[in-house]
Amino acid sequence: MEEHGYVYDLLRELGVGDFGARTGEFLMRPLKVVLVVLVGMVVSRVAVRAVRRFIRTLHARAPVRSGSVRAEQRVSTLSDVLTSLVRAVIGILVVLVVLGEAGVDLAPLLAGAGIAGIAVGFGAQSLVKDFLSGFFILLEDQYGVGDVINLGDATGTVEDITLRVTRLRATDGTVWFVPNGEIKRVGNTSMEWSRALIDVLVAYDSDLPKVVAAIGDVAREFAASPDWEAAVLDPPEVWGVQAMSAEGLTIRLVVKTAPRQQYAVARELRGRITERLRRDGVKGPGQTVQTVLVTAGSLDSGTPPPPPPEADAAPGPPPG
Repeated sequence: MEEHGYVYDLLRELGVGDFGARTGEFLMRPLKVVLVVLVGMVVSRVAVRAVRRFIRTLHARAPVRSGSVRAEQRVSTLSDVLTSLVRAVIGILVVLVVLGEAGVDLAPLLAGAGIAGIAVGFGAQSLVKDFLSGFFILLEDQYGVGDVINLGDATGTVEDITLRVTRLRATDGTVWFVPNGEIKRVGNTSMEWSRALIDVLVAYDSDLPKVVAAIGDVAREFAASPDWEAAVLDPPEVWGVQAMSAEGLTIRLVVKTAPRQQYAVARELRGRITERLRRDGVKGPGQTVQTVLVTAGSLDSGTPPPPPPEADAAPGPPPG
């Protein structure tokens, strides 16, 4: 016996004949399809707005640089990705409902899709982990293209970021592909500002105040030069003696720079400081002559004294 739907039964109750009821039920199917499509479009629009608002809320609470241009671009990118995913899911559901209205048996299709989904789920656990980690890396703007970062086993300049992998280029040119799910911690040396550390090693007998004053003069002249004033954010600071070793005294100079400018600033300052100290006659490590005095106390260390000069042999008795 052929089964009919609610529309057929309703028309029959209203006194419509079998043919009319069948015709009405047939004509209602396109209307149902149109209604399902319209509902899907409305739900998609509401879901997209909800996702965008959710991303904006997370961005306002979590990020370090919520007002930066790059952070706004990241939020826009994540919103586009998630809204596309939401639209795809709603579109698939709408297609399934339409196929059901068209009389297609969805049970085998859904069963096959369920088995395939389970198999893919077991095999793609690490992939899902990479995507989730990449999502939060992009959302929180932990690093971006051009930043110099340290991921532990890999250090270099970021060349590309996706939801799955981060690509770094090391100083020697090696390209590292790091899955986002394996990133445990990130050291970003280019976030908002950088710092150049310049250690100057001089001999112990150097005039320390004179050396510190010379380094400070060079740093201030450097910061005021037209070619470098944009790279230096704050006045340079000479922190003084940073370390003492067998080679000499280490004096540290610190310069706050624009992002990714610390290495160029450090190289330029090292050259200028070297020239200034050379002109001032400041001795570097290894240029101090050490004099070792041997005293009577050094004999207690167990080192035998040098032997006395050999005396002439006394003449023996004449031969009998």
